Amino acid sequence: MKRLERAVATVVGSAVGDALGAPFEFGPQGVFSARFPGPGGDGEMCGGGGWEPGEATDDTQMAVLVAESLLQRGGLDLPDIFARFQQWAAADPKDIGLQTEDVLTNGMPWDLAAAIHFQVNRRAAGNGSLMRASTSAVYFARAGQSATMDAARRIAALTHGDRAAWEGTAIFHELIRVTLTGADPLCALPDVLDLVHPDHRQRYATVLAAGWHPDQATEFNGAVWPCLGSAVWALRSTASFEDAMRAAIDVGGDTDTVAAVTGGLAGAYHGLDAIPARWTEPLHVPLPGFGGRVLRLADLVDLAHRLRADAD
Repeated sequence: MKRLERAVATVVGSAVGDALGAPFEFGPQGVFSARFPGPGGDGEMCGGGGWEPGEATDDTQMAVLVAESLLQRGGLDLPDIFARFQQWAAADPKDIGLQTEDVLTNGMPWDLAAAIHFQVNRRAAGNGSLMRASTSAVYFARAGQSATMDAARRIAALTHGDRAAWEGTAIFHELIRVTLTGADPLCALPDVLDLVHPDHRQRYATVLAAGWHPDQATEFNGAVWPCLGSAVWALRSTASFEDAMRAAIDVGGDTDTVAAVTGGLAGAYHGLDAIPARWTEPLHVPLPGFGGRVLRLADLVDLAHRLRADAD
């Protein structure tokens, strides 16, 4: 499988997971399989909870904004990404995390807003920087291990002042980089963990361990480490993209983000052909604040192609 196909599947897979999981957010465990007991059934991209069938949430919307900044600015321009986030947040999107909303609307400059939020609240380890990382992971993969993890941390820090969020996003970036080469990301985990900041390494080692299960999480999966742990578990415990999505959503809780992160990893691992057309056909990504634009599958494929071309 070519790297480009894996890159496209990373972006598309994350968006599919986001839209597939959104209607089940904050629901109980097993709710997806209870509604759709057999794989391959119609109607799984069902919508609900304020979402149209196939509609992606803030997870994918922010990922697109990151991608378009990287492409239009020719690389990492943190003030530009932050300004795009602010423009989006001001347009009253259907969903925006409480922490992210505060950081983007507190009137502080781009390089202080998240840090000040963390100083005041002391709680900023949500999964909001991890959820949007599929596009930046694709873009920076060719730059190498150090560069992709550094970029992940810097983009995460725009909205999340807690280093735990930076490290989780950096792990995701590196797992995608490894997977795009055709290597097994699960085999790479011990080496990746060695690159995690010492203050956070053990926490991630726990949730990324082979024997860990989401039932063992000590925090809600809206936090970055159980979210990433659940996504890796879903990839490890299944043999197909479809089954990984089912496992991720059946975890319950923050289903759109757990499924988005899982979709990025499982897309890179299993490839574009493994993502069912019945899930990609209704897929669409509104961009509030940007002229009523709505991206569909062809737009996401084109975006991924350009991310790889620019990185190359």
